Amino acid sequence: MPGYDPTHRAPRPPRRIPGLGWVLGAASVLAVIGLVMGAMTYFGGDPGAADEQTPSRAEGDPAGERETVGAAASDPEVDPDEPTSWGPTVGELAQAQELVAGWDAERLAGQVIIGRYDGYDPETPAALVRDLHLAGVTMTNSNVEDAEQVTATTSAVADAMTADGRTFPPLIGVDQEGGLVAHLGDVATTYPSFQQAGDVITAAPVEGRRLVTEATRASGLELRQLGFTWVYAPVADVTIGYGDVTIGSRSASTDPDVAADAVVAALEGFSSAGVVTSTKHFPGHGSATEDSHAVVPEVTATLEELRARDLVPFAAAVDAGAPAVMLGHLGVDAIAPGEPASMAPAAYDFLRDELGFEGVTMTDSLGMGAVYGRNRPALTAFLAGADLLLMPADTATAHATITAAIESGEISRERAEESAARVVAIQLWQQRIAAEVAVPLDATTQAEAAAAALVAAAP
Repeated sequence: MPGYDPTHRAPRPPRRIPGLGWVLGAASVLAVIGLVMGAMTYFGGDPGAADEQTPSRAEGDPAGERETVGAAASDPEVDPDEPTSWGPTVGELAQAQELVAGWDAERLAGQVIIGRYDGYDPETPAALVRDLHLAGVTMTNSNVEDAEQVTATTSAVADAMTADGRTFPPLIGVDQEGGLVAHLGDVATTYPSFQQAGDVITAAPVEGRRLVTEATRASGLELRQLGFTWVYAPVADVTIGYGDVTIGSRSASTDPDVAADAVVAALEGFSSAGVVTSTKHFPGHGSATEDSHAVVPEVTATLEELRARDLVPFAAAVDAGAPAVMLGHLGVDAIAPGEPASMAPAAYDFLRDELGFEGVTMTDSLGMGAVYGRNRPALTAFLAGADLLLMPADTATAHATITAAIESGEISRERAEESAARVVAIQLWQQRIAAEVAVPLDATTQAEAAAAALVAAAP
């Protein structure tokens, strides 16, 4: 992965490789040369929601107004095959922007939501994607019976996406980190915890990184065989050890450099398999001594301490081209005191402006205790800077809330299109890579062998 320096222990200055702001300005040029011709033929709230307005940043709607331009928007030498700093090509991003420009508020709102659902019936998530125009859904362990039911569900969701007039794949995500967090259970290969990946890298850095990359690539191919397009991994948190009540062995290491190595190796593996990753939980959950599934933990480290520890793997992930970063429900005093990072404009600003991230920002699950019951948490997170809203407690209510906010102007159309375009671009990237990288017939056998090799290498 280009640009990663494993000896570097602090975030690098923001990069300004072609990002969304530049591509949107260049979209008209690309349209003239025919890259996005025909794109316009496509189809052009939460518990406790209240009538009161959810406050947004004092300066107004944040992400839609932030300048992310790195090159002249009028540059006639635009190369549509030029990769962005986070995966999709300039052409794919321009195509996505042209596409979402024809959508109404309901479609834009759906494209920034990843739904949750109950039960095992494949039609339940399919209906959500078809009727609410969702970007996709998450499958949890409470939605999994066996391999046949899982593939029936992912196929139904893909069919629903097509029925809704979208020719790119749905976002079908799963928490499949290995170790304690593996929501597919026996349906997929059992991998050791990410801590073991860190142990292997510590023992033999070069060989360890290779084994982690091979394991995550094999895991990604197996996930694709089951119909998944996203994985909510890798965990970039740096654990503090026994005081860390939530992450623990989900973290690769207490050493930020080892954690960074493991994260970059995992990103390379999953990406090469054609699976979109969600590096988590920014700005770092590993030093929190409370569980965000229940409360908003307070991280009291200074900014200097964060830069030396918690932020190191995230900076490495951004440099390595991470397509998406998940923000945790953490109160980080040095960045956004008094509010969860997932709902704090300052946290999104920090990620984009200091770490230089230009990809998709997403929340942790909006059904977690840290944010459940807040007034319109999905809207608050979106106004703060989230591109994707993960698993609102009530998907239909969240969709209605975001739709109404776009229609009323509380969310500007520019802001809604910007986020929707980022998400569509990632899905176009996934579609392209998946077409280039076939899933082998023995994907499960390869996954089992890669997991066994990782276990065998552990000191």
